[in-house]
Amino acid sequence: MSKTNFFIKYLKNINFFINNLLEKNLNKLNSKNLSFLFKNNKIILTFVALFVVFISYLLSPTFYNQSNISKKLKNELQSKFDLNFKFSQNLKYNFFPRPHFTTIDSIIIDDQGEISNVGNLKILVAFDNLFSTKNIEVQDIILKKANFNINAKNYNFFIKLLDQSFKNGNLIIKNSNIFFKNLENEVLFINKVLLIKYYYDHKELKNIFYSENEIFNIPFSLKSYFSEDKNNFFSQINLNLINLKIKNELTFEKEKKIGKSKFILSKFKRNAEYQIKKNSIDFHIFDKIDQPNVTYQGKFNFKPFYGNLEGDLDEINLNSIFGSRAVIAQLLKTEIFNNKNIDFKINIQADNVYKNSNFKNINLSSNFQDGLIDTDNTKFKWRDFADFELLESLIFVKDGELILDGKLKIKINDYKKVYKFLLTPKNYRNKINEIDLNFTYNFDQKIAELKDIKIDNKIDQSVNRILNNVVFKKEDLQNKIYFKNLLNEAIKSYAG
Repeated sequence: MSKTNFFIKYLKNINFFINNLLEKNLNKLNSKNLSFLFKNNKIILTFVALFVVFISYLLSPTFYNQSNISKKLKNELQSKFDLNFKFSQNLKYNFFPRPHFTTIDSIIIDDQGEISNVGNLKILVAFDNLFSTKNIEVQDIILKKANFNINAKNYNFFIKLLDQSFKNGNLIIKNSNIFFKNLENEVLFINKVLLIKYYYDHKELKNIFYSENEIFNIPFSLKSYFSEDKNNFFSQINLNLINLKIKNELTFEKEKKIGKSKFILSKFKRNAEYQIKKNSIDFHIFDKIDQPNVTYQGKFNFKPFYGNLEGDLDEINLNSIFGSRAVIAQLLKTEIFNNKNIDFKINIQADNVYKNSNFKNINLSSNFQDGLIDTDNTKFKWRDFADFELLESLIFVKDGELILDGKLKIKINDYKKVYKFLLTPKNYRNKINEIDLNFTYNFDQKIAELKDIKIDNKIDQSVNRILNNVVFKKEDLQNKIYFKNLLNEAIKSYAG
């Protein structure tokens, strides 16, 4: 039997079954059954009537006077959330999935003027008293595609919102941006808001601010709240990309704010203390228990905007700064500091380099200015054999990899000790006073390109050819052997 014939026969059987079932039930209909059916219809009609009344109740705000409901909702938003809205478009009402009003292109105004324009605003209202404009109650509000402008005058806008009551409603912000500007209205940086939610925690009995954000393409989350007496502000920042957690406590005093922070990066921990004054932040980073001699101090000034960081260390771990997975390297790759409005200087002194006793007296200098990052005047010693200095340097990102480009000046203090350390044959030990070269170093691939090498102000092409491409190995011992052999090959070529 074909599939088509089988399908037709199957449909006929179904049709016969349905007809037979209907015939049997119609034959059974009598006065009792009709009475039962009538009673059930009364129930159905009652249900339909109640449903119609309920839908009519939900639709009642549709007939509100636009001016009256606009004024009422503005007052509700002002009293409940301390947000002064200006509606540029008419409010639209919808009861699904909950009764709410929507409008587009509204504005939030504070004492300084317009603080935000909101692409889409949804105001959810309570089910009670929908018949009465006067008694309508706002519960949750949802802002989408909002752009907030924050500067030194209104920097505490989001913190002040925590003073409001969220017991009977939440404030939610989605897919928005926060523009942090200086007083000249220039954008310093942009915080992309994926989600902000203000809500009341009924277990802990306090308002909570929670947000998910991206800044310079770095995702992070933030949770914060006030103490019961409002004198302390607690927050926790999580940067999952680099596995960093920052716990913070801020205490409010009359003319300044005093803060304490704890930085947790895997097993690495640091404490920080700072003071926020009218136009500046002073901070001190330390670890009293594990590394009491490690300390950083710095300052950010807001008017004009600049900052500096100074540190004193027993030893510096360059891999923790510039390694492919290091926090600072990851931040540099985001090009977070390539902003013309950033003026920031770093100067770190260290006695030694971690796991490399040959280098000492390190002075790591860096300057972030006019969108450029340089390490000019960074100096260090190689034992007492030679002094190194970086000049005309620049840190940048190319194809997602971190690059350092610049000039290196090497002053030889004792050439005999250099040759002895390298185990150079005695017949190749010519006197050398100074070496100058240009270089490019790729931190991710660990490859150095050395060029324009001058020995006592003379260029030797064979030396340049041998040292042009230096590829560092994974292990320090391999690097030492490899680099010694490479230098000796260049020295032999130079000596002829």
